[in-house]
Amino acid sequence: MNALPLDVIDVRDLRLEAGTRTLVEHLTLTVRRGERWVILGPNGAGKSSLLAVLAGLRCAEMGEVVIAGHGFGHWSVGALAAHRALVTDRWLDPFAATALETVLTARYRFGADDADGPARAREELAQLDCADLADHDVRTLSRGERQRVALATALAQDTPLVLLDEPTSHQDPRHQALVLQRLGQLAQRTLVASTHDVNAAARFATHVLLLSGQGHWRAGSTADCLTAEALSELFGARVAAVPTADGPLFHLTHA
Repeated sequence: MNALPLDVIDVRDLRLEAGTRTLVEHLTLTVRRGERWVILGPNGAGKSSLLAVLAGLRCAEMGEVVIAGHGFGHWSVGALAAHRALVTDRWLDPFAATALETVLTARYRFGADDADGPARAREELAQLDCADLADHDVRTLSRGERQRVALATALAQDTPLVLLDEPTSHQDPRHQALVLQRLGQLAQRTLVASTHDVNAAARFATHVLLLSGQGHWRAGSTADCLTAEALSELFGARVAAVPTADGPLFHLTHA
């Protein structure tokens, strides 16, 4: 896995729009090596759109995203694939392929002589409780199973930066915990994930980015930004925090 410098992502004065709406205005932040960022915000706030910008799949209306010291114009497709992987919560499976074959597509960047590919693919499937699905057609999987195969694919790509859109979506409680546990084991990688699950964010993230969807944002450490007050303001609902041994447990008290 290629090493990245200390500053993995620099976002500089970014503006993101959707039609006539300004979702994010003057976003400036730095994501450093080994940090786990979670993007939180109401529906339509621009979480998935921002991840697409960070992945180089969409242009922002203003500003710049710098990956490992370089703008996207510097990167070839192959070089970028060696530095970042992206998981969305939407998949297109137009033809038959097994789960193992799907994960192996992540190894394409290593070339035809990738002797470690099959073992890495099976390892990530096993880590995400999908070992028994290796020979199943991905078109027959449940949404939760397919999402875990997508996660296994991204992790098998062996990139130092992983971008995740709703990584725990469609998961039952056991598999949600399993996914968070696996992501928490990736100490040498930098992760940026969107989610609607505030309590998952509290247990997974080192840093959070709160998007209002109206241009405003707040970024910082989980301890500083993931509070009942900040969440109440963000979602326009009364949120309370209950202290636990594992950190605060957030719940809605009034809509």
